Amino acid sequence: MRYQICVSGAASGDTVKRSHALAFELGKAISVQGKTLLTGATVGLPHYAAMGVMAVEGERGLSIGFSPAASFREHVATYRLPTKEFDYINFTGMEYVGRDVHLVRSADAVITVGGRMGSLHELSTALESRKVCGVLLGSGGLADYTPVLLENIEAPGARDVIYDTDPIRLVQKVIDALDKKYADFEHDGTDSQVSSARAGRG
Repeated sequence: MRYQICVSGAASGDTVKRSHALAFELGKAISVQGKTLLTGATVGLPHYAAMGVMAVEGERGLSIGFSPAASFREHVATYRLPTKEFDYINFTGMEYVGRDVHLVRSADAVITVGGRMGSLHELSTALESRKVCGVLLGSGGLADYTPVLLENIEAPGARDVIYDTDPIRLVQKVIDALDKKYADFEHDGTDSQVSSARAGRG
């Protein structure tokens, strides 16, 4: 299945300088596996993840951005966010807080790299939404505080959070968890089921 995997991380600050290469490898690993990367269509670590998707030669996964802006013009002129690293941008018009919820709810899994308060919002939304959650330890910020945070604050699915220090290994673990989660879902990869449903509605 072409899972949609969100990479959540800081847009600026120390973790961007420290962990941009790790974010790039996360995006690249998602792309190599043929999955779809979702990000907040922003700068910093999510942007490096999007660049990682595009760096894969030949057949690759997709890069989809969820913008806080309501239009391309607002995305570029008001928010000053990037565009070229995305196959498609969803202009949510929800500003940052609303965008975060829409982004996470649209994902099958969320991987945290580095991270500040916005990433904490996305992680808490992912846990409450029962998404598969991965955390890249050693990337600083929220990621490195997450184990302590979840040991002391009760959260749904906290025991199932996947931790690793290697981006490629973490992506594989997340995909394995998704395969297990959706093991009972059968789909042949075509649109035949959708076509049949439409035909049934007349």
